[in-house]
Amino acid sequence: MEFILYLLLILLFTKLAGDLSVRLGQPAVLGKLITGILLGPAVLGWVQEGDFIHYMSEIGVLLLMFIAGLETDLAQLRQNWKSAFAVAIGGILLPFAGGFAVGEWFGFAYHNALFLGVILSATSVSISVQVLKEMNRLNSPEGSTILGAAVVDDILVVVLLAVLMSFFGTGAEVSISLLIGKKLLFFAVAVLAAWLVVPRVMRWLVPLRVTEAVISAALVILFAYAYFAELMGMAGIIGAFAAGIAIARTPFKHEVESKVEPIAYSLFVPVFFVSIGLSVSFKGLGSHIGFVAAVSLVAILAKWLGGGTGARLTGFNNRSSLVIGAGMISRGEVALIIAATGLSSGLLLPEYFTGVIIAVIITTLATPPLLKGLFR
Repeated sequence: MEFILYLLLILLFTKLAGDLSVRLGQPAVLGKLITGILLGPAVLGWVQEGDFIHYMSEIGVLLLMFIAGLETDLAQLRQNWKSAFAVAIGGILLPFAGGFAVGEWFGFAYHNALFLGVILSATSVSISVQVLKEMNRLNSPEGSTILGAAVVDDILVVVLLAVLMSFFGTGAEVSISLLIGKKLLFFAVAVLAAWLVVPRVMRWLVPLRVTEAVISAALVILFAYAYFAELMGMAGIIGAFAAGIAIARTPFKHEVESKVEPIAYSLFVPVFFVSIGLSVSFKGLGSHIGFVAAVSLVAILAKWLGGGTGARLTGFNNRSSLVIGAGMISRGEVALIIAATGLSSGLLLPEYFTGVIIAVIITTLATPPLLKGLFR
């Protein structure tokens, strides 16, 4: 029965905190993220991490990115592809160098310092997507560039991680050509499926004489895309985003959008926001406070400047470049997964794991107010 209490607490307090955040002039998502820290082990201890929270939050972030895909203007995305690529490159090079420098400063071994750079190179725009959506800026040139850059960033960081693990990891052989081949295969299959398969599947499943056939068909496609993305070594959120774009090309776009949003925002997405805060623990933090401060500062500034420089070099003005850089700051669940991988393979030292997690949370908390302030 514990999970029922968890849901009660999460739904009640995320809505109250979101409302308070808006009243204070901040995006609602900021209050929801802070709720996770307050309810979790770091403060009150009313909600604990576990399989239930993990799976609910996974569905939540997939639905969030699926909705982003449904609402994405494909023409705008194509128009900004050069900027997206430049933003992704800038947003990897500077954080990677910064993370390596911090590792060297704190006396890390060479391979541990390199891995810290990989963690700081990651980007998760699920939080930025929610902020942009709240401000009705998801389809702005800045929003489209942030979304495109996140896709490129995900591919490059996974390849970077594979290269590092092949040299310094657990000893398992990693084929870089196979890795890149799987990424290309994912995009080829995703595009072909969006063109040939998705419209046919929707037309086949929608007439079934069952309740909510349209939304059920859309969720089947969403989870198929997300599973295939994971199978190809991509983040599931990239698959979810691609599924949203695919369904947006069908006549069922508006019906799917109107029915998936109540499911997502009433239950699964609040659990996702809270789950990020549950990772925070202040135990043993005192001895590593300098490390956390240094990593957090470098993580925010390097991604902001790197992504912003890429945008500026491809034609955006100063304000828009700062907006795009800020939208890339959040590391979210992508960096958490990479950190856990590094811990299990020996690339991240156990005594620094908590510090890295807290730095990731800080980047996620910093993103909403930065985006809101810059757009204003």
